[in-house]
Order: sequence, then C-alpha cells, then structure tokens
Amino acid sequence: MNHLQAIVFDFDGVIANSEPLHLNAFQEALADDGIELSAADYFHRYLGYDDVGMFEALARDRGLQMNPGKVTELVTRKGVKLQAMLHGGSVLFPGAADFIRRAAATVPIAIASGALRHEIDDIIAAAGLAELFTTIVASGDTPQSKPSPAPYRLAFERLQQMSRDLEAWRCVAIEDSRWGLESARGAGLRCVGVTNSYPAEQLGPVELVVSGLDALTLEQLEELCSLKA
Repeated sequence: MNHLQAIVFDFDGVIANSEPLHLNAFQEALADDGIELSAADYFHRYLGYDDVGMFEALARDRGLQMNPGKVTELVTRKGVKLQAMLHGGSVLFPGAADFIRRAAATVPIAIASGALRHEIDDIIAAAGLAELFTTIVASGDTPQSKPSPAPYRLAFERLQQMSRDLEAWRCVAIEDSRWGLESARGAGLRCVGVTNSYPAEQLGPVELVVSGLDALTLEQLEELCSLKA
C-alpha cells in the first residue's frame, strides 16, 4: 500500500453486531425504573452515544432528573445485563475477522468506540483479534464522545506516536452511523460507511459506502487514500 497508512474501526455496528443487544440492555436497565425506550427512538436518536451520553441525552430529552450518581447506577446496571447477553456467543459480523486480519497485516489498525473497554476486550479476545490492534479508544478515554472528533483524534494521535509520518487524510475511519462519521470527519480522517445499522442515505456525507466489512477491500481503501482530501 502506497497511500493507505492506517485504519480506525468503530466497534459496535462495524465489527460486532451488538447494537441490538445494547438496545435490549438499555431497555431492561431503564425498565427497572419504569422508563420505556423504543427501538425507533434508540436508533434514531441515541445509537451514536456512549453509555453515559445516552442516559444523559435521554434525561434531557424527557425532562428526567438524573444526577451523576443515578447515571453511574444505570450504566452499571446496563453493563451487567449486556454481559449476560454476550456470554457464550460470537457477535462478530460476517467477514469482520478476516478483514481485520488482512488489514493488520498491511497497516496499523485501531478502534475508536463509545463501547466500554471491557466489552471490546472480551469480544476481540474471544475472536483471537486482540493482539492485532495498535490502540483502542473506548468510552471514558476522551472528555467528549462521538459526534465530537475527540475519540478519532485520540486514536490518530496514538497511531502517529508509532509512525510520525502518518497523515490524517491517508487514514481511514470505518463507521456505521452519522454521529461516528461526523466524529471521523472532524478528526480529518477519510470516511467509509457500512450499512449494517442505517441505509446509505442516512449516513450523511461519506466517501465510500459498503454493506459491511465482508464487502470491503484494502484496494478500495488504497484508491480512496490516493485522492487528495
């Protein structure tokens, strides 16, 4: 590869098909307090947030009183429920592991996600992929979550520490939501959208759209990065 320098993956909705499980875990955590969350509301309004951001946004939208202690309680409750759902089964999208292995053999790769670190670690370890990622940016690693550029900016800065000649416009972010793509654009990365969670027309500005990692090639990313941003 002469032009592609690095790849930064979102996690939920790109590598792991865990968004439906996150929704169910949020629903169960909120239901304990008598709060309903529909699938339509989650996918339309809250999918791009990390756990803290999601509960805070829901509280703002509905005028609910949630102090930081209550948010922490809900995040913990949701995490317990999610772990129970994840236990014992692979949640990777078809072709995700193969693409990640090919990518890691070619360029440095990273993750920039709103998921909790232990959730990411557990899933990629079970898939035998943990050693392939140069760095992982997870929930809480930056003051602001997506759509802020902070998560992708931190991932790029960590990659750049390994190779000073990295340029953001020659590094690709792979995302499944408009919030994530906004974050990646703000950090100056090239943007590829996958339609695992939303149709192409709902992703917003994006340079390349594919149905999933099983439909993406490194040659496509090389061609994308050969074009000056």
